[in-house]
Amino acid sequence: MGIEVVVEGLTKSFGKHVVWRDVSLRLPAGEVSVMLGPSGTGKTVFLKSLVGLVRPDSGRVLVDGIDTVSCSERELYKARKLFGVMFQDGALFGSLNLYDNIAFPLREHTRLHESEVRRIVLEKMDMAGLAGESHKYPGEISGGMRKRAGLARALVLDPQIILCDEPDSGLDPVRTAYLSQLLIDLNAEIDATILIVTHDIQIARTVPDNIGMLFRGSLVMFGPREMLLTSEHPVITQFVNGRRAGPIGMSEEKDEATLLLEQAAEAQNGENREAERLPALVPQLVPSAGMPERLAVRRRMARVISELPALPDSARQAIIANLPDDDRELALTSIRQAGEQAGPAAGWPADRPGGGRA
Repeated sequence: MGIEVVVEGLTKSFGKHVVWRDVSLRLPAGEVSVMLGPSGTGKTVFLKSLVGLVRPDSGRVLVDGIDTVSCSERELYKARKLFGVMFQDGALFGSLNLYDNIAFPLREHTRLHESEVRRIVLEKMDMAGLAGESHKYPGEISGGMRKRAGLARALVLDPQIILCDEPDSGLDPVRTAYLSQLLIDLNAEIDATILIVTHDIQIARTVPDNIGMLFRGSLVMFGPREMLLTSEHPVITQFVNGRRAGPIGMSEEKDEATLLLEQAAEAQNGENREAERLPALVPQLVPSAGMPERLAVRRRMARVISELPALPDSARQAIIANLPDDDRELALTSIRQAGEQAGPAAGWPADRPGGGRA
């Protein structure tokens, strides 16, 4: 099973430019999480900070008891062995064929006999859908194959945490869909903790258990996928729907005057406000036929049910609607009990099964 990653009060700046400040979250063990955000919001810097490739100014990143922000080089090396990183461009050596590219970490960091290296490399290539492609060079294959080769190389040391930096970059929608399914199948097969950094909303809608979003140097939100995808936060609504009107502009942030002009234009044009609401949730991807059940699903639902009373009403209703009958009854019981304890003064209507205001 994967390892939980705990981020506490993380802040990073380059000179006077603050990339993000006071970011805190937990990546649940064995679950798939996605970090969204407009271009330039420091998503890749955040990913690199987790594995110690970039040192934050302050805060902590706890990985199996090791704080990768302040630890010694020896401890950092130990923590990094728990990670596998799929870089945005694949980071393959052009002079090596795919087999040797994928074998590189094993030859660099282990003393395995070459027969064992071969067994592991071929196993990971098969897992990534690259069986029979060992002899090809990076310049001879498509972008999608390079991504899969990068993923296979990230897997050879059997990491418990996998970081994927914009795996969809440069891929068409069809190949992005194939890669999304590959990541779900991978999680089912090895139960690793996975963090995907992306700005592709299709991946965010279908792949993760949890979603976060960075904007204007802050973590806007992080939690169960239903919480973000049903949110009415203006930044999230604009981003998820790919709309021009909203706080995000070409230079990431719009000034107040521009926002007011947009709002006035929308009112004058009589836009249907309902059309601005987030589309209905789509089902999360499930493992392909023949793959094992994702253990993360049961762990996640147990955790989410326990957190339901504290979630926004829209997220609660979306989660409950997608639960199996047995889990739905458990969730409603949890909400009713929380409502009875909190009382009407805390905004828990006793006569409403969902536990929140309509």
